[in-house]
Formats: sequence, structure tokens, C-alpha cells
Amino acid sequence: MSSTFFSSLIAIFLSSIVMLLGWLVAKRTVSDREKNSPFECGFDPMKSARLPFSLRFFLLAIIFLIFDVEIVLLFPILVSMSNNFDLYLTIGTFSFLIILIVGLFHEWNEGSLSWAQ
Repeated sequence: MSSTFFSSLIAIFLSSIVMLLGWLVAKRTVSDREKNSPFECGFDPMKSARLPFSLRFFLLAIIFLIFDVEIVLLFPILVSMSNNFDLYLTIGTFSFLIILIVGLFHEWNEGSLSWAQ
């Protein structure tokens, strides 16, 4: 217990010292025009560098993450089903899949899955 505490304390102390040294050694130039410009090619920007982010792309990425996590949750269930058969595990798996399929149909009917209209 004490060795874990002391090693954690040493790690925090060393990382704090390295961060403090990096902060002290770093050059800080406030009036450097080249580093403050949004482009590094030397040309002045014609338009704003901040373009609005597509909300449809964000929703599609969130849906992808949800179904990606769903696959990660289904792999251990399939491995445990191959070892032994459990009725409660089967009912839980099917209810989980039904909830996901209903969510998929809801997203489909809402139009979130169609990229271009």
C-alpha cells in the first residue's frame, strides 16, 4: 500500500517539475504575427477560417459511435453463449437487439441516415 502511494507521489512530483520547467523555458512572444495568422502559407485569408460544422455529419458520427459500441457489447455475449446456454442471457440479448433495431428504424424514419436529401 505504501509503495503504491509513494510511487504515485513521485510520479506526480516529477510530472509537475517537468511541466514547470517546460513553462519556464518556453519562449513567449505575444506580437509574433506569423504564428497568430490562421494560414502558414504567407497569404492573407480571403474568408473566415472558421466554417460552420455540419450538424448532419455530427449526427451521423454519433449514430456510428452508438452502433460501434453496440458491437463491442455484443462480442462478450456471443463468447459466453458459445460456452454455455443461458435462457436469461438469451432473453437479455434479444431484448438488447430489439431496442437497437427499434432505434435504427427511428433514425431511418427521421432521416438521420440519409446523407444528402
